Amino acid sequence: MQSKNKLRNATITAVGMYVPPKILDNKYFEQIVDTNDEWILSRTGISERRMLEEGATSDLAAGACLDLFKTTSVKPEEIDCIIVATVTPDMLFPATACLVQNKINAKSAWAFDLSAACSGFLFALKTGACLIESGSYQKVLVVGADKMSSITDYTDRNTCILFGDAASAVLLEPTENLEEGIIDQMLFVDGAGKDALYMKAGGSLNPASHDTIDKKWHYIYQDGKAVFKVAVKGMADVSFEIMKRNGLTSDDVAYLVPHQANLRIIDATAERMGVSKEKVMININKYGNTTAATIPMCLTEYYRDGKVKKGDNLILAAFGAGYTWGSIYLKWSID
Repeated sequence: MQSKNKLRNATITAVGMYVPPKILDNKYFEQIVDTNDEWILSRTGISERRMLEEGATSDLAAGACLDLFKTTSVKPEEIDCIIVATVTPDMLFPATACLVQNKINAKSAWAFDLSAACSGFLFALKTGACLIESGSYQKVLVVGADKMSSITDYTDRNTCILFGDAASAVLLEPTENLEEGIIDQMLFVDGAGKDALYMKAGGSLNPASHDTIDKKWHYIYQDGKAVFKVAVKGMADVSFEIMKRNGLTSDDVAYLVPHQANLRIIDATAERMGVSKEKVMININKYGNTTAATIPMCLTEYYRDGKVKKGDNLILAAFGAGYTWGSIYLKWSID
């Protein structure tokens, strides 16, 4: 809810996205693991996903930023800060955001990465909003980008079908209208969930070695049943609570903008909110789970398709490794 002392809000003024051209459809996975199109569709809602064959996460992120600049008069050198939400950085250091800053020629921007898995975009969006609300910054780029193919084991049928590569970006700028932009947020973590979804090696706990590679510790591990159970409750409850806290009914909500991890989780969240399927942004069928990129890609596609209008109430929701989860109430302000 709004602070009585706030002087300005942060609002999204431009959007952009980038997906690589290579498509991996369900038929592809029928050839490499024991699965089939019907099984994947019925359990996840995914038909295809994208793969970046050459390049890294910074290339995806830079592509999304450059796409954003095409739709606005803002020049790269006007950007004050870049926040990149990712779990697949190009390298441990320097930050992927630094590489993006250089690739898009945003010479005046400072930059940093944020790691919150599938909730990363929401955490980064709130962080960027705080920078804007402080009065110190005018233009903040928030990017969700992940090259999930780089940490996916394509012999594991339980995880390889889920993930895709993509990036999407939004530009945050200040508005004195406290009734638009980012109105409220509810963000949470529970580190007790660390054993259900993780990549075991590559950090200081288990540095890369022949042993960690042989054990496949550099790939995603997920306890699917455990994650599904808590994700359904976490996303559904927080989305309902943020509506309740702001006096919103299902009729007031133009769209639920959920993280695209699993269509059944999305459906459960919509049901808890009392929102019809027509009010739920969906693109999981085309891209799979692109981790930090899913929510801003939905915003970008639906806005460009003319489906999102100025003044629309949007409820953003996500759940990810950590566990991390949360929801943001955003009132759309782009004509």
